[in-house]
Amino acid sequence: MSRPLVAIVMGSESDMPVMNEATRILEQFSVAYKLVVASAHRSPHLVHEFAQGAEEAGLEVIIAGAGGAAHLPGVIAAETVLPVIGVPIASSPMKGLDSLLSIVQMPGGVPVATMAIGTAGARNAALFAVQILSRKDPSLLKRLRQYKDEMAEAIEKKNRK
Repeated sequence: MSRPLVAIVMGSESDMPVMNEATRILEQFSVAYKLVVASAHRSPHLVHEFAQGAEEAGLEVIIAGAGGAAHLPGVIAAETVLPVIGVPIASSPMKGLDSLLSIVQMPGGVPVATMAIGTAGARNAALFAVQILSRKDPSLLKRLRQYKDEMAEAIEKKNRK
């Protein structure tokens, strides 16, 4: 892997078990990424520095996982023009519904693509990042098409059994 094209940002190390699904997918597609732990509430200066420097650092997509009030994806989106993909984490008694609503209900002008709660969301966030990157990378596009074909074939094979 070369310089990171995707950043995976999380508010806490406790979010790592969910966000590992995103790292697994990016590694499967050989997409370079970096991990960042920075909280919109507990370390806002780190979030600000990261978001302000993300484009200059060569990043192309940001995946931000957050639980509870889940302001991290929106705060990052407010400070960059890069695509931000939010992953709600089920870290509260509301089982991620609070996170989902906090991420999906962004005000007009500050878009955040919002995925499902938990590991499915982290997986889809990475796949969405791959889709974005594949628009400029024909070899990545080819691998993405192959991935989708293999997924369909696996289902068809199970159906035949």
